[in-house]
Amino acid sequence: MRCLTLAAKLREQGAVTLFICREHIGHYRDQIIQGGHGIVMLPPPVSDRRSIDFGARTAHASWLGTDWKFDAQDTCKAVDGKIVDWLVVDHYALDIRWEKAVLHVCKRLMVIDDLADRPHVCDLLLDQNLGRITGDYSGLVPKPSNKLIGPKYALLRPEFAKLRGESLSRRTVPQVKRLLVAMGGVDNDNITTLILDSLSECTLPIDLTITVVLGSRAPWLAQVEKKALTMQWTTTLAVDVKDMAQLFADSDLAIGAAGGTAWERCCMGLPSLVMVLAKNQEQGAEALLSIGASYPVHNASSIASFFSSDLNSSQFQDLMARMTRCSALVADGQGACRVAREMLEYNE
Repeated sequence: MRCLTLAAKLREQGAVTLFICREHIGHYRDQIIQGGHGIVMLPPPVSDRRSIDFGARTAHASWLGTDWKFDAQDTCKAVDGKIVDWLVVDHYALDIRWEKAVLHVCKRLMVIDDLADRPHVCDLLLDQNLGRITGDYSGLVPKPSNKLIGPKYALLRPEFAKLRGESLSRRTVPQVKRLLVAMGGVDNDNITTLILDSLSECTLPIDLTITVVLGSRAPWLAQVEKKALTMQWTTTLAVDVKDMAQLFADSDLAIGAAGGTAWERCCMGLPSLVMVLAKNQEQGAEALLSIGASYPVHNASSIASFFSSDLNSSQFQDLMARMTRCSALVADGQGACRVAREMLEYNE
């Protein structure tokens, strides 16, 4: 999704864009085509991964579904003999070995990373995470490389910047009448149901409305829908939401993960209870907490502690206001513009 956002911004400036994607389950081919981009689909991952020689493993090597050497060869073939101006790689399984193998098909190479756990060779590196510093990539990226670090460069879709003012203005008086639960489109571990179970044990305003967001491919969709019908508050299940920015703007409080959507919520100043669903989210969650931009919940059952206080008390109002104020400082929705400008003006 973040690469689609960047590609759309580059197309606005006259660039011709091509996506190279392996045919994993849940691929985004249709969305890429709808965005007006070219696409080359690489063959599906091999079924027997024991046959793959991962070589010196990266922590996420198995995510690639094939040997990195084969993937690099496939990528070079995909550009069909052309030398592209920029090749952008966004994959935790790929490192300097893959990057060196594709340098001959591009004038410049950009890496999007979140982990700072492996070496790269690139002209431009983007890590949009709060709490990350340039020094985290010391020894991992050649010194001449430009590094774009922090949520200032978060690749958010343009609708977030468009609705930011509206969202912030409605939060001058904090309230909790519209609660949003969004734990990712798939939510493989069914955290959403656990959250709804926990909310059922809370004392919440009678006029509260709850909106739950899931994707149509979520394996627990039917169970979540059934649970929503039993809630004592009006609870709506929104599937395959097309306008998350508007939904964020209309919500008073969110329960969400500490992944990429955290920067979207920050842009909108949406107070959030944040859960860590993967190890790579831990640093971002800690950084949000450290600046007062979110409230941490370590598991679904601990949500009750947040709602144990009087929601009309000045203390609770101050907490909500502080989360709005601090989160709004994290990201302004202009990150894609900044990154595109860096690419287009590189070595002009």
